[in-house]
Amino acid sequence: MDPEGRVLTGCSAVKGQGSLQDAPLSRVKESHNKNAVGAYVDVPVRVRYADTDKMGIVYYGTYPQYFEIGRSEFMREKGFAYRKFEEMGYHLVVTGIDIKYHNAATYDDLLSVRTSLSDVKSRGLTFHYEIFKDGAIIVDGHTKHICVDGERKPIRIPSDVMEIFRNASSA
Repeated sequence: MDPEGRVLTGCSAVKGQGSLQDAPLSRVKESHNKNAVGAYVDVPVRVRYADTDKMGIVYYGTYPQYFEIGRSEFMREKGFAYRKFEEMGYHLVVTGIDIKYHNAATYDDLLSVRTSLSDVKSRGLTFHYEIFKDGAIIVDGHTKHICVDGERKPIRIPSDVMEIFRNASSA
């Protein structure tokens, strides 16, 4: 449960009866990571049983899903939900991912996914992630993205959206 009374499970938040689809789950903080350009956003994620392998440890392939949760909440917190980006006819396609595993997480652990922008270019972005358990880093990595239109052709990020990303990376 977060300070606002929402119960956090995976990537969902529920408070009372209403939908919190557009409500941010995160907290914005100034980044101290050398790879981050500006402020970062922390998002709590509870490890589900389905996220683990037979040994009860979070399966290595689950972390990109946690990165996606962090990235989506980062964008929402910065004032531009990814859904709106798609409704405009654009997508951010993942072109690369890098993950380093430092430690393990297990079922029911409460993790914090820290997301920041580490590079902003006219046609693409790089997001940096750190995942913590009890204050200790367990995973870090980054994803590279290019902007494509509805026909999947690379294009420049629209100027109004680029301004949001530049502000997010310098905040």
